[in-house]
Amino acid sequence: MIPCLDVDDGRVVKGVNFRNLRDAGDPVELATRYGDEGADELIFLDIAASSSGRSTMYDVVARTASQVFIPLTVGGGVRSVDDFDRLLRAGADKVGVNTAAIARPELIAEAAQRFGSQCVVVSVDARRCTGTPSTFEVTTHGGRQGTGIDALEWMVRAAELGAGEVLLNSMDADGTTGGFDTQMIAAARPRVSVPLIGSGGAGSAGDFPPAVAAGADAVLAASVFHFGSVGIGEVKDALADAGYPVRRAAAVPPG
Repeated sequence: MIPCLDVDDGRVVKGVNFRNLRDAGDPVELATRYGDEGADELIFLDIAASSSGRSTMYDVVARTASQVFIPLTVGGGVRSVDDFDRLLRAGADKVGVNTAAIARPELIAEAAQRFGSQCVVVSVDARRCTGTPSTFEVTTHGGRQGTGIDALEWMVRAAELGAGEVLLNSMDADGTTGGFDTQMIAAARPRVSVPLIGSGGAGSAGDFPPAVAAGADAVLAASVFHFGSVGIGEVKDALADAGYPVRRAAAVPPG
């Protein structure tokens, strides 16, 4: 169970399909709360990804890593092995890469060779498109620009190059709270040899078990947690009721 925090200029924001963004709070405070509630991992995405905002993001990562002791993945604007290095030194456990890897796939191999595949998470923002063999296309710029690249073929190649995980975000479902894109997850699962994180569309605790049943090794959500419609404990209960093993939050001793 992975909460995702989209960070813009030091604040967590969330919208629908990356538009109409709303302020959702301080990233370190939210991350600490989610850690206390039993989140298994956290993902920060620097959605501004500008050079002017990069130092702010390093500070957010460092402050979070000093207070939250679950794996932390950071992505957004990662363009080089040096970016991997700086984020890992700031306290990230893994680094997510998207657009830069599409432009130069060798970046995946370079990062995996230097830091290990376990540090490399390839994010894939995919949408339906009749022009690709699988009918799923890789997009960039928050789903607004198509690439003509088949999403399933790209995920296979990313794993071959050294990606340790694939984060599959359905741009058709992102922020809609209508449920995960289980069709997309199920299509990807037989092709992807590494852990697959399903993202996009969570609206209730009941949406999570079908995503796992479709083949996701982990499930990610944002707005339902940030704005209080669903709690991490509720999601863990739903997964446990569906027969999936979950890690519960550590009990806080009295006094």
